[in-house]
Amino acid sequence: MTSQVSSPAEQADGAVVGEQRKAAGAKDVRRLDRVIIRFAGDSGDGMQLTGDRFTSETASFGNDLSTLPNFPAEIRAPAGTLPGVSSFQLHFADHDILTPGDAPNVLVAMNPAALKANIGDLPRGAEVIVNTDEFTKRAMQKVGYEASPLEDGSLDGYHVHPVPLTTLTVEALKEFDLTRKEAERSKNMFALGLLSWMYHRPTEGTEKFLRSKFAKKPDIAAANIAAFRAGWNFGETTEDFAVSYEVAPAATAFPPGVYRNISGNLALSYGLIAASRQADLPLYLGSYPITPASDILHELSKHKNFGVRTFQAEDEIAGIGAALGAAFGGSLAVTTTSGPGVALKSETIGLAVSLELPLLIVDIQRGGPSTGLPTKTEQADLLQAMYGRNGEAPVPVVAPRTPADCFDAALEAARIALTYRTPVFLLSDGYLANGSEPWRIPDLEELPDLRVQFAQGPNHTLDDGTEVFWPYKRDPQTLARPWAIPGTPGLEHRIGGIEKEDGTGNISYAPANHDFMVRTRQAKVDGIDVPDLTVDDPDGARTLVLGWGSTYGPITAAVRRLRRAGESIAQAHLRHLNPFPRNLGSVLERYDKVVIPEMNLGQLATLIRAKYLVDARSYNQVNGMPFKAEQLAAALKEAIDG
Repeated sequence: MTSQVSSPAEQADGAVVGEQRKAAGAKDVRRLDRVIIRFAGDSGDGMQLTGDRFTSETASFGNDLSTLPNFPAEIRAPAGTLPGVSSFQLHFADHDILTPGDAPNVLVAMNPAALKANIGDLPRGAEVIVNTDEFTKRAMQKVGYEASPLEDGSLDGYHVHPVPLTTLTVEALKEFDLTRKEAERSKNMFALGLLSWMYHRPTEGTEKFLRSKFAKKPDIAAANIAAFRAGWNFGETTEDFAVSYEVAPAATAFPPGVYRNISGNLALSYGLIAASRQADLPLYLGSYPITPASDILHELSKHKNFGVRTFQAEDEIAGIGAALGAAFGGSLAVTTTSGPGVALKSETIGLAVSLELPLLIVDIQRGGPSTGLPTKTEQADLLQAMYGRNGEAPVPVVAPRTPADCFDAALEAARIALTYRTPVFLLSDGYLANGSEPWRIPDLEELPDLRVQFAQGPNHTLDDGTEVFWPYKRDPQTLARPWAIPGTPGLEHRIGGIEKEDGTGNISYAPANHDFMVRTRQAKVDGIDVPDLTVDDPDGARTLVLGWGSTYGPITAAVRRLRRAGESIAQAHLRHLNPFPRNLGSVLERYDKVVIPEMNLGQLATLIRAKYLVDARSYNQVNGMPFKAEQLAAALKEAIDG
């Protein structure tokens, strides 16, 4: 879904429409600057689809937004149970926002389990829309409700809207030749229609989507559209919803351009395709499906027209082995995985370090160890990316900070891999992968030139005057070795995992040569050209909060809160974790206190303390969810005062 950000004049037109509605006797319309909505129900209730459609229409309207899908790891968790609850949270606003929000203003609860699992996150006064049809005695007992929360006064602090969603949906679809069970499946579309009315969301995109999704089943498409429209009409006519809300487009939050809503995995996929086109190389993905990285494989498999080749391997080792072979053959090679898969790929990553071939290892981090929390987020693979191989095997590490930034991070990882002939880790995580935000589609001239020069002929002259090809003769600036395409006449050479002799690439067990090669590979990574770290410090603060990866949104939101309250605090965020920016040490020295929030037990803090001898303070969370801005603001305030 693409959209041009609306102008202030267009927003003014929207205000006129609102006044006209009031003059015509329509329901009261209230202006809001932001809203946080959470859809929650069974994993089979279509909450992710509902949230995604509401998000798409919100993006087309021009609001800034941020989302947080949250779902069980099981394909179909037990119905009506707390572990089976699936939710989708959307924060949208008329101004720049950074997180999916700390606490929902509106909860749509499709059953008792959804209510119980989420009610604790709501502030008093929040609106709760409840599907009363599901509040049967058995369903309530299944989640520990001894009495109905709709009747025992426990929800008196909220604005509760009891809506028989299932009954209303079945009634709206009685003209269709559907069983009751088939009709009930459309109740999520009824809820979507109701919320679309409440917040004046466009409807054309959703109806077009439903026609496309069920193109081979036009009756099902028509039924879903009918349910969606019935939900809208219910909001318009029922007395229980006396107010609807307007959130104006966030015109001032965006530079001019064409925008679309994009998730982190989709942005990363597009970034990889763009990198291959800018490098004029075919893109090859060798991958084994694993949550939450599988969507990259799914997406790239759709783009054969861009020279993309995808290989779904039988296991993680085969996936990276094929990718490394593709790198040897002259492709921009990628392998995607999550933490457990990185462990299996570690030997081949070490081989790529030894072969000095460009290879992108995309790790979409999730909760661990072992299988851990497959659908929850974490940042706990940093030390694995840095050191999780035998021997001295340095690998550059790049981390995006937002879903849209995954596009740029993929281009940067490709630049490093191709320029320096090295495997590169790209560390995203489940929060970025599944979350979404507006992304400005870049112009082609904004993209970097990533073209490389393959070896064409001999590059070394022996003492007797013979011209030969040395596969490990290095560029003096980058220390990169030549990249020779197999089959090029005169460039025959030997590669493998055993240590090579400097220059010739012949097998060598010489102690001095091994020492030299180890130090040279490290020097190549240490010498990678990365931008200096930018520090946001308008007031000359004494405390610096340093982050990496997906903590950017919550940290920035927390810093804004503190500054509005009169506190002085500086912020910096790392994209390059190996090597660190060259000015990082001097930045750290300027501050009395350094606080590092991470969704792990302090992995970046460990690296910072070891390298720079700075008494960095960790603030850690490993509950499978992203930080909340309020929580971080309190911790940072304590650090400032401490």
